[in-house]
Amino acid sequence: DLPAALPEGLELVAFPERADARDALVTRERGATLESLPRGARVGTGSVRRMAQLRALRPDLEVVPLRGNVPTRLRKLESENLDAVILACAGLERLGLADRIDERLAPEVMLPAVAQGILAIEGRAGDAIARDAAALGHAATAAQAAAERGVLVRLEADCNVPLGAYAEASATGLRLRALLAAVEGDRMARAEAEAAVDEAGALGERVADALLASGGAALLAELRAGAST
Repeated sequence: DLPAALPEGLELVAFPERADARDALVTRERGATLESLPRGARVGTGSVRRMAQLRALRPDLEVVPLRGNVPTRLRKLESENLDAVILACAGLERLGLADRIDERLAPEVMLPAVAQGILAIEGRAGDAIARDAAALGHAATAAQAAAERGVLVRLEADCNVPLGAYAEASATGLRLRALLAAVEGDRMARAEAEAAVDEAGALGERVADALLASGGAALLAELRAGAST
């Protein structure tokens, strides 16, 4: 994972083409969907973003905190008697485990994390090898990363903040959607906007400001106050 701010002397030199940005539902019995899971089903996730959206979508489910790498989390379906876990489609695909995915959750259902599915090449600023690595970049993915990370940087958020952001191509260039939620899922601020591709970073800042104005500022203050106690 990349921090919102990079250490001095380092830069992001390229973003290869994005993999599937969606979240994946993996179930123990196979073939189930988020909608078809029974009341009281135990669903594991280690992401506060997923927890918040899951509780908002299905308050009747039991959300179980989950830790460990992908194989460990899959094993916990059995060892911790879970009915399902939510992971990233991209991570499962890169590990050759795409066949374990029972449902790919559309962004309209569960908004992905900032830059989910995107790999970044980071290098020393001005380094010749870093300049050569720029050839591996994918322009559309770079614009998506800039817009989504623009939200992250503006909010000074980290992985402890239930924040989702997803940029995609639109008629005007780029459409960006974002949400900021309470971990309990009972309150949520949403915002979206469009802009030209070359304004991706500014688009992220604009959407972040809209989030703050629509209730996100209070949510962020509560989250930070809770983290400091």
